[in-house]
Parts: sequence; C-alpha cells; structure tokens
Amino acid sequence: MWGEEIRHMASSHAIMASGVFMATVVPAVLVPGFSVYGTHLLWQYSVAGVVAVVNISLFWLLGVSPPTKKHTITYKVSRLVRSCLYLLLSCLFFHTVVVLYGAPLLESALETFSLAVLLTSLTTLRCVCVLGPNVQAWIRVFSRHGAMSVWDTSLQMVVGCSVVGAWLGAFPIPLDWDRPWQVWPVSCSLGGVIGYLTGLVVAPAWIHWHRKHLTYKSK
Repeated sequence: MWGEEIRHMASSHAIMASGVFMATVVPAVLVPGFSVYGTHLLWQYSVAGVVAVVNISLFWLLGVSPPTKKHTITYKVSRLVRSCLYLLLSCLFFHTVVVLYGAPLLESALETFSLAVLLTSLTTLRCVCVLGPNVQAWIRVFSRHGAMSVWDTSLQMVVGCSVVGAWLGAFPIPLDWDRPWQVWPVSCSLGGVIGYLTGLVVAPAWIHWHRKHLTYKSK
C-alpha cells in the first residue's frame, strides 16, 4: 500500500516537473524572442497554465480528490464555482501580500498580479485538487500533525517549498548587480518555480525515508 502510493506520487511529480520543463522549452522554440528574462510574463503564464492542466488531469485520474457526496449537477456546478472563486481570491491574496512586502503598488501592477497567478497555480490550485474547495480541510492539513495521508504530507511540502522559494527569490532584487533576472518579479518567479520543483522531488523521497514513522488518522 505504502509503496504503491509513493510510486504513484513519484510518477505524478515527475510528470508535473516535466510539464514545467516543457512550458519553458516549447515556447522558446515556437515564439521568436522568448526567454525567461526577456518575456518573463509570457513564461509565467506558460508555466502557470501547464501546471494547472497537469495537476487537474493527474489528480482527477489518480482519484486523489475527496469524492463528492452528492452527484447532482447543481452540486457539481456549485463545487466548480467555489473552486474558481477560491483561486481568484488566492490571486488577490498573493497580490496583496507581495505589495505589503514592498512590491510597487501601481507601477508594476501587471507584473505583480502575474506573480500572484503563478503562485496560485503552484499552491492553491494543488490544495483545491487534493482537498477540494474546503477551507477547513486546508487549515487542518497545514496545522501541526494535520496530515491524514501521504498526499496531505506532499501538499504541505510542495506548497511550503513554493512559498519559501518565492520569498527567497526577492533577496537578490535590491542588490546592485545589474543582472537581467533582477528585474521585478523574475527572481521571485524563478524562486517559486525552483521551490515547487524542489518540493516535487523532496516530498516522495522524504515520505519514503520516513514511512515507518508516519502514522495517519483515518479521515
């Protein structure tokens, strides 16, 4: 059971990481002048879009999301609307937090919101895919000892690594190095994506290594 779940997780994480790679390489081949630095907004939306499609497809195929108790069309539509609303609120939340941390309020609003969209795709979207539009479940998972499955643990690690990576990516911006990747918000975007990829690699390895010590309560 443990081995099968970890293998499924490792395989899905490998596909997710490959998606990020393809979101960077394919536009570079198809779009003239594309680069992570020069056309960073296009790169951000490319990565965010691919991450969204891959995550939704994989978690749906694996059946990780909690099953719906109701099967009516109205309930499913309501669930979809709530999920979209949470994603929108997440974009606004990240945008506000980044501005409070010192990002330009009006001068680079599009760049800041693009970063918020990217962070939402790396974090909140995964929460919606794994836990559904259930804020109480989100609070439970990110509380101490709140994980109830290996997927909850991987969610903690991937989301945490993504946020910390984006935060660390802000440190080089004020340094007087005059590098193209210091333009706002390239380094934060790179940090978030690198953190996301790190979480994808670390989560299955950590769970495999500590599987004998992990105990989960039944949901």
